[in-house]
Amino acid sequence: MRDFDDEHAARSFAGSLLVAHPNMLDPNFRRTVLFVSEHDPGEGALGVIINRPLDRQVAELVTETPPAGLGEVPVFLGGPVGKNQLMFAAFEWHQGTGLKLNHHVALEETSDAVDQKKVITVCAFVGYAGWGAGQLESEMKQKAWLLQKASPSVLKLDRLPNLWFEIMRGLGPWYKMLAAAPDDPSLN
Repeated sequence: MRDFDDEHAARSFAGSLLVAHPNMLDPNFRRTVLFVSEHDPGEGALGVIINRPLDRQVAELVTETPPAGLGEVPVFLGGPVGKNQLMFAAFEWHQGTGLKLNHHVALEETSDAVDQKKVITVCAFVGYAGWGAGQLESEMKQKAWLLQKASPSVLKLDRLPNLWFEIMRGLGPWYKMLAAAPDDPSLN
């Protein structure tokens, strides 16, 4: 029998989706799906929430005129850290290695990528999620997160607001029932 806890501690979660367990009550992460862009068990992890669109575009949130092609980029609440910054990110699908997120993209590079259609999806995020060394592994052992493999279909922007519910339904009847439960059971 394999020990998945040891396996989780030894490997990187970069390129994976972290899906909040239905029992997670932390309002920062309740019913969220995060894309883990960087993870090193000895250093920590970095990711963004991909299913909380702010129903705003970049042009609505910046004071200066954004570079060509970026004014219409959708903005998401990426996490509780650094909410005073707007970060552009380019999602790219690489056959064989999976989904990658380049969040160190300068405005000019992002604009060029949009123009040349090099990436699948460009988004902007207000904030991000970060974990210190060992923190994410500890949360995984506590079953706060469900680890899922990312696929290119995840980046269809119209799917993202309901992505958590879609994933829960796909995990079987138990998770489907937990996902359908109201936050306040007395309302049931």
